[in-house]
Amino acid sequence: MHQWPVATFGSRTDTTPGTMGQEESHNEEMDLVQIQELCIVFMKECPSGALHLHELRRIFGVSSTSAEESLYIETVFRTFDTNQDNALDFLEYVAALHLIFRGNLEDRLKWSFKMYDKDGNGKLDKQEVKRLIRILYKIKLQTNDVSMSPSEICDRIFELVDQNNDGQITLSEFMEGAQKDQWVMNMLKLDVNVTGWVNQNCLKQS
Repeated sequence: MHQWPVATFGSRTDTTPGTMGQEESHNEEMDLVQIQELCIVFMKECPSGALHLHELRRIFGVSSTSAEESLYIETVFRTFDTNQDNALDFLEYVAALHLIFRGNLEDRLKWSFKMYDKDGNGKLDKQEVKRLIRILYKIKLQTNDVSMSPSEICDRIFELVDQNNDGQITLSEFMEGAQKDQWVMNMLKLDVNVTGWVNQNCLKQS
């Protein structure tokens, strides 16, 4: 079988204290193993070299009867389809995997912003933020504050992040707000959830 190269997309720089040395090296090795396994999944599922949305749903084990899971995967797909041709080529796929597993904090926050920014205009309104929170809330990928409704979570995010109170969140406000408040970081930094999603639904099929 042809050995596909695995490009280096970025190294993890936001390592928490106490994970240096051997443990950090072990984690990076595990990440690379997962990436390689997922590359094998791509080659097996997409011999044409193009991964379409319905194939990504199948790889991730997403049921067509789950509207929330389907919407979430569709949003993930859109953010990684950088040339907007409705398919992920191998390089887009590898870049996505390296971002999910090994991207630094800044890159992952920028990707999270794209996840929220449905219309792609570079600003988030309450409807866009609430839309993704509702999806995550229903499929239980991210809702530590079970006492708060999606609307309440959205309102609190805007209260903490929308610095000029214009009803929109820019990328700079998004980045700054996430890094200043741990609760906001937990709500906005979606990469942890996607990593868990990949581990649970995708790697078990490889």
